Amino acid sequence: MRRNIKKILVLMMAVMLVFAMTACGSKDEGTDASGDADQESAQKIGVSMPTQSLQRWNQDGSNMKEQLEAAGYEVDLQFAGDNDIPTQVSQIENMMSAGCSVLVIAPINAEALSDVLADAKGKGIQVISYDRLIMNTDAVSYYATFDNWQVGTMQGQYIADTLDLENTDGPYNIELFTGSPDDNNINFFFGGALEVLQPYIDSGKLVIKSGQTEKAQCATQDWSTEVAQKRMENLITSQNYGPDKTKLDAVLSNNDSIAQGVANALISVAGYKAGSEDFPIITGQDCDKASMKNMLAGTQAMSVFKDTRTLAAQVVTMVDAILKGGEPTINDSETYDNNNGIIPSYLCEPVVVTLDNYKEMLIDSGYYTEADLATE
Repeated sequence: MRRNIKKILVLMMAVMLVFAMTACGSKDEGTDASGDADQESAQKIGVSMPTQSLQRWNQDGSNMKEQLEAAGYEVDLQFAGDNDIPTQVSQIENMMSAGCSVLVIAPINAEALSDVLADAKGKGIQVISYDRLIMNTDAVSYYATFDNWQVGTMQGQYIADTLDLENTDGPYNIELFTGSPDDNNINFFFGGALEVLQPYIDSGKLVIKSGQTEKAQCATQDWSTEVAQKRMENLITSQNYGPDKTKLDAVLSNNDSIAQGVANALISVAGYKAGSEDFPIITGQDCDKASMKNMLAGTQAMSVFKDTRTLAAQVVTMVDAILKGGEPTINDSETYDNNNGIIPSYLCEPVVVTLDNYKEMLIDSGYYTEADLATE
């Protein structure tokens, strides 16, 4: 009997030992899994934005940080002063030193980051070019942006449709404004708009009285409101534009900060009245709060909405795919050549916003509140 009891006790102890080892093994595996998850969630992403002086980059940075953190990443978000190239380079260097696994960069100057990104490539850090394509480097892995050619065609088509260029003889006077010459995107914005407008310019329905038709002549350094306003003031003076003088029918403006400067000059120098029927058509891009208020006041006709929440979400999926060893989804493998090869890209869809649909696109979608666009 004792021998049987002893055998039973030994057997029970063996069983208990097996369970204990299994439990320990499960605990260790759980700890490892949790550790791996914690390690993955703690991976740091560097996000470099060009400036805080324009509303859109504040929103881009905020949306990016919020969505990356929601996905479990640590985010090092930096703004490069007021479009200061050395500051952006230094910030990117610091991001690499701090252990960032992926860099998301909207460059100030598309051609100024070759050296610092060569270091990133040497360290195995992948780079996503954000909204603006980084040029002349093989360190860019992917490009996330909107269909920038379409942005330009939307602006040009809005002018063509509003002036009814297909059915009227004109002539209509127009001036052209594009963005910063060091931003590769102006090739697409300006090119897309002129694809629509050039036939009417060639036929004489659209007249550019200043003769300033080349991209370099129409460029606005740093997309600056002040630079755009100064150039528009000069055009008003040299071409005698005004409501009781030479009529100006439209201004192609490739973004909102430029549009604001143009509108300021038309009011303060040319004497146009906000909301008047003869106020020139002004296009824009980004749906900045100031430009939406101008739209409500009748000094800007339209803006192209690029929902930065959508673009940020796409970047998050790219980062996830990269860090999990996969390939991010792209929808364009032909268009964007940074002079070192075609960059695999994902293009989000822009939308035209006017007084007819701004509530649906901006208020109902939660991008802005009514209070954000309220005028005093």
